[in-house]
Parts: sequence; structure tokens; C-alpha cells
Amino acid sequence: MVVVGPTASGKTDLAIRLAEYYQTEIISFDSRQFYHEMPIGTASPSLEQLSRVRHHFIGDRSCIIPLNAGAYEREASPLLQNLFRNFSTLVAVGGSGLFLRALTEGFDDMGPSDQGEVRQFWTDFFLEKGIDALQNEIRKRDPKYTVTADMNNHQRLIRALEVFQLTGRPYSEHRRGMRKVLPYHLCLVGLNPARHVLHKRIEERTRYMIAAGLEMEAHQLYTKRHLKSLQTVGYSEWFQHFAGLLPRNQVAEQILFHTRSYARRQITWFRKTEGIRWFEQVEDPEILLHIECARESV
Repeated sequence: MVVVGPTASGKTDLAIRLAEYYQTEIISFDSRQFYHEMPIGTASPSLEQLSRVRHHFIGDRSCIIPLNAGAYEREASPLLQNLFRNFSTLVAVGGSGLFLRALTEGFDDMGPSDQGEVRQFWTDFFLEKGIDALQNEIRKRDPKYTVTADMNNHQRLIRALEVFQLTGRPYSEHRRGMRKVLPYHLCLVGLNPARHVLHKRIEERTRYMIAAGLEMEAHQLYTKRHLKSLQTVGYSEWFQHFAGLLPRNQVAEQILFHTRSYARRQITWFRKTEGIRWFEQVEDPEILLHIECARESV
């Protein structure tokens, strides 16, 4: 079973409850909780939560060596095979739609990667002309990609343009034409609290993170701020403050603003994913009924 939803929606709590109920283990597809240097800013499961259920892909590597979606698929696939030898049910949880796709669908060869002139050209293009110009270039070169792409993610748009320029083929043509045939059944559960509830939870989480030492955690990572894994909400704002670009009294406000925006993007992505049954509350008894019905239909 798969648990998805925006940040602060209660995914971790629900996943642990389900794993305990079915006496199984959890696989994370949260693209930032992989890294052991970032437990506070990524709201990783607590030590108490980790002691209750065994988790995979939580704090098991350094942000110095980031894990992209393709590498995640290559690690997760054999892990799933091994786990299903011991468990009839597993729980997957996370907020990254791309990594969920890697886990459940897989990727084709996404084309060569260029760390030099081509990528730098499109990066400079974005910095000079903005996201709208990148979006227009994608629409001209690869209109099919715009149907599923996160059109506000400049890094993914730059990657798509890079692949097109290096291969002469649209990025969408490098993507898998058919879903991976899964040797197991998927039951997808989505958590999406009412907007005012989600905003309150985001505010509470932000206050907790700052009280728990997010500033110190970010300061220890400041020299690594160029890493892609650290270009994320909660760290970027503190990095700006350390660089003298953002007053200290505005850091929390900016984290709140960017976290709400990120939550909206997550919801938009998952709304495009077929088969998700949505619920507002972790405690909703209909969640377990839905899962049991799905298990019985297999």
C-alpha cells in the first residue's frame, strides 16, 4: 500500500499505524529524508517512530552523494523483491511524486547528462529570462511533456531542454511508454486535510522545527549549500539569512510561505496520479476499510 499527500498532512503517522497493523515494514520515497544530516528540516521520523517500525531509505546516506530518481529505482526494486519474500504487505510513504513514479513505474534511459556548456546555457537562460521563458521553450520543443511535467520546477525544465539538445529527441520520448509490470498489487491512499487544517499543521511544524534547532542544522550544512539535496524549503531561507540576504525575523515567515507553495505543488502532482483514494484525516476508519476491500479484490 502507498501513502501520499502534501507535507504535514500526517503521512508518517498513518504509515506507521498501517505498518504496525499489518506487521510489516516501511519504504520511504521522500526525496529529502534519505539524508542523515537533515532530520529536522525534512521532518524525518523520530527515533521513537523508527523504533516501532523498520524503515528503509530514511537517513541511510549522506547528502554529499545525492540519490536521484533513477538510482532510487535501481536500489528499491531489488529491496522490494527481498522484502516480499518475508511480508505479504508493505507500506510505502512519501511526498515526492517523481520518486513514487520511480518506485511503481520505473524509468527508461533518460538520455545523457551534460554538466557543462549545454546545462549552463539553459541555466543562464533561466536566470536571465525567468521561468516563463523556459516554459515557452518546452512548449515549442516537447508539448507532450507539458501534460505531466511540473512546469514550475525550473531544474526539470532545464533537464528536459538539455536532453532535447543533446539527443535531438524530446524528453517525453525517453520516458517509458508502458508502466512497469508489477509483481504486486497497489493500493494508494492520499491524505489531503482541509486547507485551513493543513496550513495550521504547517505553521505548527515550522515552529517546532525552529525550536528543535533547524537554524543550527542549516548552519552546519551552509558550506554544502550548493548541493541539489539542500536546495529545499527550510534550508534555503536560512542560507539566505547567513549570506545577509534575508533578515532573521523574516526567515520563519518565508519558510511558511514556501512550504505552503510546496504543499500546493504536491497536491497538484498527486491529483494527476490515477487510483488514489483521498481522505482528510489520519484517523478516518474508512482508510482501513478501503485497504481491506482492495486486498480482498486481488
